Amino acid sequence: MSKLSFNKLSRTKSAFNQDEIIHSNWWIVPLVRKRWNRLISGNENIIYEEFLVNEVLSNDKKIKMLSVGSGVCSHELVLAKSPQFKEITCVDLAQNRLNEAKKIADKNGLKNIQFECANIYNHLKKGIKYDIIFFHQSLHHFDSISEFISDSICNSLTPNGKLIINEFVGSTRLQFPKNQIKAINDALKIIPKKHRKRFKTALYKNKFYGSGLIRMIQADPSECIDSINIMPSIYKSFNPLVEKPYGGNILMNVLKDISHHFVEMNDEKEKILYDLFEFEDDYLKSNTSDFIFGVYQKKSF
Repeated sequence: MSKLSFNKLSRTKSAFNQDEIIHSNWWIVPLVRKRWNRLISGNENIIYEEFLVNEVLSNDKKIKMLSVGSGVCSHELVLAKSPQFKEITCVDLAQNRLNEAKKIADKNGLKNIQFECANIYNHLKKGIKYDIIFFHQSLHHFDSISEFISDSICNSLTPNGKLIINEFVGSTRLQFPKNQIKAINDALKIIPKKHRKRFKTALYKNKFYGSGLIRMIQADPSECIDSINIMPSIYKSFNPLVEKPYGGNILMNVLKDISHHFVEMNDEKEKILYDLFEFEDDYLKSNTSDFIFGVYQKKSF
C-alpha cells in the first residue's frame, strides 16, 4: 500500500524503512563476497574497509567524514573503530535503521560517530566541510548526478577532500542492453534446475527478462535514476586515486532470488560459482563493470 502514494520521497522511504528485509540477493553468498574482496583489496580475506584504512588512507589523520544514505551504517561502524577518523556523520532518511546503528555504536563505545535522520540536501545547507564524503550503494539513488557531484558534493569538501564510493554505476533504471541480458541468460544455464528454485516460492528461475521500467519507478522512484552518469560526472570534478571494478553485470542478476542456494557450500555448488565467476570475467573483458569501488580526490580548478 505504501507504493500507492503519489509522493516520490514517500515511496523511496518505504523501500528502506523495513526493520528486516528478507531477500535472496547476491551479497548473501560468502564466495561472492570473497570475490569482491579479492578484486578490491587483492586478498579474499581483506574487506574493503580494512584496505581503505591500511592502504589508501594510511597517511591521513583526524579525518572528518560524511556518509550519505548510510542505512544501518555497517561500513561506517567498521571505519569508526580506526583512530584515523576523528568524526563520522551518518545521514539517512530511515530513522529506525539509524537507531539500530546507534545501539551498536553505544555498545562498542564508539564516540566518533553520530547519526542524523535528514534529507541530505538540508544537511548540506549547513555549510559543513568534510575531508571525505562516502557513498556505499547510495549515490545511484540521486537524480541529476552531474549537478549533485559538481555542486553539492564538491562544495562540501575541503580543498583536498576525497570522494569514496562503492557503487552500482551501470544502466539507468536497470534497463540493461540486449547483449547483457543475453549473457545473463547464458550464465543462468550454468546452474542446474535444482539450484534455481526461487526464494520462498515453488517457482524456478528459467529466464531473466530484465526489470520493468514502470514497476521500478512505482516501487522506488530513486532506484538507479541516473546511474549511468555517475562515473562521467565524477571524472569531471575528481582525479582517481584508487579505482577497482568488481563486476556484478552477470552475477547480480543471475543470482537474484536464488542466492540462498549458495550460502551453504559443497563441491558441486563451489564449482557452479567459480564457473559463473569465470563467465563474468570473460564478459568484463569487453564490457565496463557495473560496480566500482573508488577513491577520488577533488580537482583544483
